[in-house]
Amino acid sequence: MTIDWSQERILILAPHPDDETLGCGGLINKAKRAGADVHVQFLTVGDTRDFSPAGLSTAEERYGEIKRVADHFGWDSWDIAFPGDDYHLRLDTVARVDLAGVIERYSSLSVAELEPTIVVAPHRTSYNQDHQVTAEAAHTALRPSNTRLRHHPRLVLSYEEAADQWRYDSCPAPSLLVELSDADLDAKISAMRLYGTQMHQHPHTRSEPTLRSLATLRGMQGGVALAEGFHVMRLLV
Repeated sequence: MTIDWSQERILILAPHPDDETLGCGGLINKAKRAGADVHVQFLTVGDTRDFSPAGLSTAEERYGEIKRVADHFGWDSWDIAFPGDDYHLRLDTVARVDLAGVIERYSSLSVAELEPTIVVAPHRTSYNQDHQVTAEAAHTALRPSNTRLRHHPRLVLSYEEAADQWRYDSCPAPSLLVELSDADLDAKISAMRLYGTQMHQHPHTRSEPTLRSLATLRGMQGGVALAEGFHVMRLLV
């Protein structure tokens, strides 16, 4: 299977700022280099207590990071559906009909408005509750129906993050590998550095050695040097 990335309009669903880079930063860079349109729908962002020296990353800091990463990759647009502390790390308190509705039609970056050819979402087996409900809402929003009445992206993928792998039975092996160049992986690492509040020293699931190791593993599984792994939810050829 080959993909002409120059012809694709890609919608990436990210529960929080940095998930799109962790899960598919290499794909983003590869697709943008080829001329694809790439749009990122964040679900939420807010203040976050963390293990950084400050002990807290603020929503204002995260917005600044998004803008720098968007410029770095050259995204065509991005949006945050549910901003603020009422939703951040609390998306599991939002009714799925509302989450699915934003993804399906009630957003400037919804499937109905954007009509993407490819949608990429988090995998449902993540330990993080915001990731889980985003994945399930995407599953609902992208459900099969009459293509004459609703837009159907021909390729729907779930991305993986290293943090998903810590429990051996939690996440199946990827069913699609996207080959990356050294430049694609370097761009992914550089973008994570721009997410300064989220990048960590090794050993951590969001460290540079972890990201490089996972790309090397997935590349080996495909017989190439580097790759990102995805789970196919729909492929129409």
